[in-house]
Amino acid sequence: MIPKSLTIFMELANDSWRDRILTGLTPLIVLDLFVVAPLGATHEVNVRPFGIALVVLLAVGLLVVSSSLVPVVAIVAAMGVFVSTLILHARGGHDGLDICLEAMGRLLVGAVVIWVVARAVFAAGRVTYHRVIGAVQLYLGIGFLFVAFFSLADMLFPGSFTGMSAVDDLTLPSDFVYFSFTILTTVGFGDIVPVHPLARSLCNVEAILGQLYPATLLAYLVSLEVASRR
Repeated sequence: MIPKSLTIFMELANDSWRDRILTGLTPLIVLDLFVVAPLGATHEVNVRPFGIALVVLLAVGLLVVSSSLVPVVAIVAAMGVFVSTLILHARGGHDGLDICLEAMGRLLVGAVVIWVVARAVFAAGRVTYHRVIGAVQLYLGIGFLFVAFFSLADMLFPGSFTGMSAVDDLTLPSDFVYFSFTILTTVGFGDIVPVHPLARSLCNVEAILGQLYPATLLAYLVSLEVASRR
């Protein structure tokens, strides 16, 4: 059960800071996906602690925005997974177990991003600048979530993709970020191909979400704005 003091704090945060926090969380996802991942791929600097720190900050922000018990439990579990990941990686990785744990942690955080941000963005009320930024964050959250799915799929079934594989010395494999967003945006350059049935199914689901989300979002936000003006 959530302590009363924490509940009061989160309620105040929702009333005063929810929109600002939604906007502020977006750069954290952008940094993690499009700055930390490429830096890790260069092998010139160990960005694993920095990447996990960004995800922890993202989780804390989501904790403030949400007053539901489920996201709180998921975030606490994700933080425990990340601590275990750092310990395992410091001891040598243990045959990819640290990669699986990190992917599971990111899976939890990605699910919380989608849950919390979607509730805030699609809630009744006027459409504001912060809501639009939150909608962008939700779109990035979908890509973030599938990065974890693809990493886990390749660890469970090695060789699920041609042209990339889960690599232990990458904080967040840059190839998986690149591939996830080419699927989400349905660009499909063809340099990376899913060959395992599970990987192909994940790609199909992400591509469908990538097509439906912008149209559904636009229609819903317009309907919210019209309803609020009435």
